[in-house]
Amino acid sequence: MTGALEDKVRDAFAQDGALSRAAEQFRERTGQTEMAMAVARTIDQGGVLVAEAGTGVGKTFSYLVPALLSGERVLLSTATKTLQDQLFGRDLPRLVEAFGLPVRTALLKGRASYLCLHRLDMARHDASLPERGSLRTLAKIEQWSKATRTGDLAELPGLDERSPLIPLITSTRENCLGAQCPQFKPCHVNLARREALAADIVVINHHLFFADLAVRETGMAELLPTVSVVVFDEAHQLNETGVQFLGAQLGSGQAIDFARDMLAAGLQHARGLVDWQQLVSTAERAARELRLVVGKQWPGAKLRWLGAAPEGVDPAAWQRALDDLLQAFEMAAEGLATVSEISPDFVRLHERARQLAKRTARFALPCEVDSVRWVDVGSQLRLIESPLDIADAMRKRVLKIADEADDADSADTDDEELDAYGERPARERGERLDSGRAWVFTSATLGDEPTLRWFTEPCGLQDAEVLRVQSPFDYASQAALYVPRAFPKPNDPSHSQRVAQLAARGATELGGRTLVLTTTLRALRTIGDEMRQQFELLDAQVRPDVLVQGELPKRVLMDRFREGASAGRAGCVLVASASFWEGFDAPGDVLQLVVIDKLPFPPPNDPLVEARSQRLEAQGRSSFADYSLPEAAVALKQGAGRLIRRETDSGVLAICDTRLVAMGYGRRLLAALPPMRRLESESDFDAALDALRT
Repeated sequence: MTGALEDKVRDAFAQDGALSRAAEQFRERTGQTEMAMAVARTIDQGGVLVAEAGTGVGKTFSYLVPALLSGERVLLSTATKTLQDQLFGRDLPRLVEAFGLPVRTALLKGRASYLCLHRLDMARHDASLPERGSLRTLAKIEQWSKATRTGDLAELPGLDERSPLIPLITSTRENCLGAQCPQFKPCHVNLARREALAADIVVINHHLFFADLAVRETGMAELLPTVSVVVFDEAHQLNETGVQFLGAQLGSGQAIDFARDMLAAGLQHARGLVDWQQLVSTAERAARELRLVVGKQWPGAKLRWLGAAPEGVDPAAWQRALDDLLQAFEMAAEGLATVSEISPDFVRLHERARQLAKRTARFALPCEVDSVRWVDVGSQLRLIESPLDIADAMRKRVLKIADEADDADSADTDDEELDAYGERPARERGERLDSGRAWVFTSATLGDEPTLRWFTEPCGLQDAEVLRVQSPFDYASQAALYVPRAFPKPNDPSHSQRVAQLAARGATELGGRTLVLTTTLRALRTIGDEMRQQFELLDAQVRPDVLVQGELPKRVLMDRFREGASAGRAGCVLVASASFWEGFDAPGDVLQLVVIDKLPFPPPNDPLVEARSQRLEAQGRSSFADYSLPEAAVALKQGAGRLIRRETDSGVLAICDTRLVAMGYGRRLLAALPPMRRLESESDFDAALDALRT
């Protein structure tokens, strides 16, 4: 027997239902309806649903429709601002109109997404703007600030997300003045927050969710409204996002930013009352000394920190540098306390100094249990302590599950039936879920085996209902997989050059339409340079435009690639890494060849990866089979998913790593990919490209 909500949802997804009026070319899809019904049941009954929905299922409507029809207050969280904007600006308005619902929706992002009017005013008086074009950019921002209602920087055309001006015109939790700010009433962050508190449907992102979790833990007012239904889309990023907020970080850049803000406020509001130059120089010198103690390292190096100091660093010198930094923050706090009544800026700066001192003192102590500590090295240092996953936080602080079984009960369970992983089912362990609330976690990729353990285990969701809905695409006819056999091994110095040659050959045949995904930034640069050299031999009118991640803002790269060979311009090749493996959509014939340079295994020398692997080995499990291989499978699925985005798309996926066919574990990785037809030879590859061109 189905509930009233399930009946409404089934009717909505019928061929002549409300969705046929909301979506162009809507047609009934079995998988989409199946997922929507599961979401409706979860909302009706409460509990946790983990749903993997393959590309093309239409999972967005599968959770939005039941959420809207339920009449409950709903929180929607995404991993990316792109999807966040899509939900709020396109999908929700269409559905609200189609169903004729009196629903209030709100969009809420993190502080860094909104213009801070107070800091904009401070930037006007800042004599040390970061670059030559800053004054011109600042003038554009000031003009825009007078017209914008939301203050969302995404609305400001032409603003480079990498601009060093952005930190000067946005606030952080550390430097926000709160109710004491002279711009508190028109503050864009507060306006967005008030709208969210009054809304029925609130769209946020994972970063904001975990940031608010951390805020509540420190006793500040709750940021997010109380809701009955919580949906996490792009949930595969939840664990990696969460660990960033559930640990602790201290950067030498934070010390320098604090010193800069202290100097600006001191000279503006209390010149001569405190020796600001002395306090600032002490803090900056301590931050620089901490960096110098580490010595010369490769840019981007991650130094393990297992004992009193990071590896390769003298413990005594490291401790002295931390002590000096702590003393600098304490001196700053003392100086700021003497002028705190003059301006709210000093009150907040005093709080920042105390927080930074507390954080510095924490890093002088041993690392917490079940956490890992390391140092990120660049032009600045970042000290990081991170939990290995978010399981404990999700169960005890988010889902409100508590273990009520005492030691005596546990002692009596030795002979009870265990699950496949040597544990009793969660409900038998006395764990209980916060009653009534519905939790939905969904993504196109949540694992490579039926239980979706890759996702559920680190997120503490082993007791959730699991649903897997396959993609409706006909991959066998729409896409082909090519793994070149005669190819250098991944660690061969010539590997990246050969990848570039293969990609250039395909791009030449297709007139661009090629995305190259790399596993390292070094390979990205090598492949980009090599492809440009390859194309120099072509006539300028047909020479593909090589776009390389990092050379232009991400939004500019994506827009140019999607333009393709339009308006008399040549087609495009995009060479990218990291964030382009997922969330980048280029449907249609603008993208017909995806080239992946290597199998995306997690880097074994990464301290967090290493600690997770060691924990599994200590449990008697295989770190390769239970961690490295699933990680690679999920990342590979994400990268491959860039190719086919619609039922009319077609293309070729080339994976330039012979381990995929030469090693036994390759079968598991191949099974994780969509069921594309296989190209067995170079001539098959050429024929497939030729077919795409015609």
